[in-house]
Amino acid sequence: MDDRLERQLSFALEIDKEKNILRQTHLSGHGRRENDAEHAWHMAVMAYLLKEYANEPVDISKVMIMCLIHDLVEIDAGDTYCYDKEALKTQKEREEAAKERIFSILPEDQKNELTALFDEFEAGESPESRFAHAMDNLQPLMLNNSNGGADWAEHNVTSDMVYGRQRTTEAGSEQLYEYTDKVIRDNIQKGNIKENGS
Repeated sequence: MDDRLERQLSFALEIDKEKNILRQTHLSGHGRRENDAEHAWHMAVMAYLLKEYANEPVDISKVMIMCLIHDLVEIDAGDTYCYDKEALKTQKEREEAAKERIFSILPEDQKNELTALFDEFEAGESPESRFAHAMDNLQPLMLNNSNGGADWAEHNVTSDMVYGRQRTTEAGSEQLYEYTDKVIRDNIQKGNIKENGS
């Protein structure tokens, strides 16, 4: 086996570890906690289905790859809960080290390609990255809503926290943000999300 193929297969095996990284979000139907790989797969399919709602024209294959790779760094860095202020302080440093180790398994050209896509996603400045971020926010919101807002209630999440997180949804899709806003308001009314940081 040549070196290129060996490195590609090594990477493919390494990223299987993403299936072991559990998130705070539960599967619909009050199932178990989802893992990062399930989250990424769900985001990618949703991006394809909902592409017509992007604020700007997007290269949907690029969006889908961003969705699929954006959490690979959590193999080393672990999942950082989006409302955990302490963990967020070290997230970038942990994920940068993970990105270097994991993508370095690949041949140089593919390492550079995936690193560039990961960095583009993180920067959130291109139409594709903005739409991918909208999926990253919408997917757990949709699951949480389907479970009666249980994850928000369990973590005492406030409306300020949820709206702060969802700002990037609006940048990617104003139409999907309208749905998001309705879900948030419904869950505030039901008491699953505490209003105004109270």
